[in-house]
Amino acid sequence: MGAGGRMSDPPSGKKTAAEALKRAPHEKPPFTIGDLKKAIPAHCFQKSLVTSFRYLIQDLFMAYALFYVATNYIDQYLPTPFNYVAWAAYIAVQGCVLTGAWVVGHECDHDAFSNYNWINDLVGLVVHSSLLVPYFSWKISHRRHHANTQSLENDEVYVPRFKSNIRNYYKLLNNPPGRVLVWLTTLLIGFPLYLMFNVSGHKYERWTSHYDPHSPLYSDRERKEIIVSDIAILAVIYDLYQLVLAKGFAWVFCVYGGPLLVVNGWFVLYTILNHTHPSLPYYDSTEWDWLRGALCTVDRDYGILNKVFHNVCNAHVCHHIFSMIPHYHGLESTEAMKPILGEYYQYDGTPILKAMYREMKECIYVEKDEGETKGVYWYRNKF
Repeated sequence: MGAGGRMSDPPSGKKTAAEALKRAPHEKPPFTIGDLKKAIPAHCFQKSLVTSFRYLIQDLFMAYALFYVATNYIDQYLPTPFNYVAWAAYIAVQGCVLTGAWVVGHECDHDAFSNYNWINDLVGLVVHSSLLVPYFSWKISHRRHHANTQSLENDEVYVPRFKSNIRNYYKLLNNPPGRVLVWLTTLLIGFPLYLMFNVSGHKYERWTSHYDPHSPLYSDRERKEIIVSDIAILAVIYDLYQLVLAKGFAWVFCVYGGPLLVVNGWFVLYTILNHTHPSLPYYDSTEWDWLRGALCTVDRDYGILNKVFHNVCNAHVCHHIFSMIPHYHGLESTEAMKPILGEYYQYDGTPILKAMYREMKECIYVEKDEGETKGVYWYRNKF
């Protein structure tokens, strides 16, 4: 299957290349947020503390089981080089499992974990901090992203470039090896760079960091929460330092550092692919409104990882329209909305590796169509 603006595939089950890249509707939709809410069964908006904890405990149990097997059996029973292969497999699988835990923790950002704000914040702080993400800092900026999706002036992250802002090194990297290099670099260090230096984020007049309580990202009343986030991160870093002293750097990297790189890589990958597609428009302030912006995301298919990642990738459209819906109701809510959304529902079943390369190639900068006066912008790749 391909991508594009239609709700369902043609009878053949396939889409042509032209259909896969067909532009999504960009006019104001003929339905309202109220229409969509009415279409979704009422129970989908119900949050169950027990169910949320069940998913979190399930992920943590799998993570511990993998850790136990790896640390007790790999080096003891596998000779070199088979132990290296086993550790690589552990890092990859553990990274996927911890990404699922990350997603459950992310529910706390939107108060979708439970009906109790203090529980949401406590669980979110523990889960995010354990994965070296400053919880309150991320929660604030992430909610701002949800409030301004696809707004050229106000979206908080993955803000597209204009052609006039393209630097020369982008042109040098606009070839197959360059695109692979850019993707590898982005997946490896993209998320830490965003948290530390606001790389790919909304441009502010001064230096911006998620760790700075006085960052322009935050208001005065939010600064104490940023300090709490920083203290929690420092506590985790101190614990990791003590582990390095006791077990050695290689052990800590294998059991924690490597999987963490995988978590960061998956997070960057699926957030980019859920928001970057040749068919999706961006809007300036003359055209943007919240609903049209929220509709400009695309559901993707990650195969078995859809379940591991708790459907954050294949129910992402629903997540942007109703972020308070728990992940375990995301697919049902998506199916309920599809008849109302019609051509405004975006799905892309392109294999992920192919989609990664295509989006890196096609989605370099945004500009208006020639002669267009409305504030609607589309991705381009011609220099």
